[in-house]
Amino acid sequence: MTTRDRLLAVVVAVLWGGNFIALDQGLGHFPPFFFAGLRFAVLLPILFFVPFPRVKWRWLLGYGLLFGTSQFAFLFVAMEIGMPTGLASLVQQGSAPFTVLLGALLLREKLTPVQVLGITTAVLGMVAIGWHRAQTATLLPMLITLCGAFSWALGNLCSRKAEAPKPLHLSLWIAIVPPLPMFAASALFEGPTTGWAAVTTVLDSPTGTAALAGLAYTSLLATVVGSGLWTTLLARYPASTVAPFSLLVPIVGFSTAWLILGEQPHPFELAAGAVVVGGVLLGSMRIARRQPALEPTPV
Repeated sequence: MTTRDRLLAVVVAVLWGGNFIALDQGLGHFPPFFFAGLRFAVLLPILFFVPFPRVKWRWLLGYGLLFGTSQFAFLFVAMEIGMPTGLASLVQQGSAPFTVLLGALLLREKLTPVQVLGITTAVLGMVAIGWHRAQTATLLPMLITLCGAFSWALGNLCSRKAEAPKPLHLSLWIAIVPPLPMFAASALFEGPTTGWAAVTTVLDSPTGTAALAGLAYTSLLATVVGSGLWTTLLARYPASTVAPFSLLVPIVGFSTAWLILGEQPHPFELAAGAVVVGGVLLGSMRIARRQPALEPTPV
């Protein structure tokens, strides 16, 4: 992986780490299933100006259902029923080891000893933070969040298999998938008018402005920019090379939750966070010497 692409992966981690604050603000006004559908529905007008990504429909639908629908349905429900923002940003990154293992099993991606060492180090740091945070968290929201992480990992494999000539187009076109199942789930579980009532009252609600800002962030920065860069990197490198960078997301998530929401990090968590960063950097830097990058894919 080139230095530029490592930096792009870090940019994605920063955008996605800050996204948990945006989700927290959005869920303060919108019900979770409806908000998950709305996140992608607002992007649909953009598709009139974006060509179809020229991939097989099964991979587009798989990516949309797993990455865009299942992942966020599980995550939003978990946060709605009490999953702390900082801990959610951590548990969700279980997608990284899931992606590495599934890539090795299903895509026959080879893992070098150094890559295994780096990923294992990062995962151990993440587990240490999770163990520390889990002392004050309930089990059900954590398990639901972990289901979202597994969905994300499967979505990563669909993105990899899609082999989109222009990955940004793929990351935008998956917006056609989540709205219908999410709005249907909202009507079934949250009430047929609950979400739309939240839309009509958003400008009058004391939480409305923050919710709209959260929606704009999660739709434009986290989805268009973050997912666009992520899909581009997955098109250039094995999923097992790109996925570990998502382990940096909780470091950003903890930091922003501390600065904005007042969720105080413990010195133990800061030390474990340094281990996560070190593990990710170890794996990616050493892999670059042994595994040359593919030709850049035009965006």
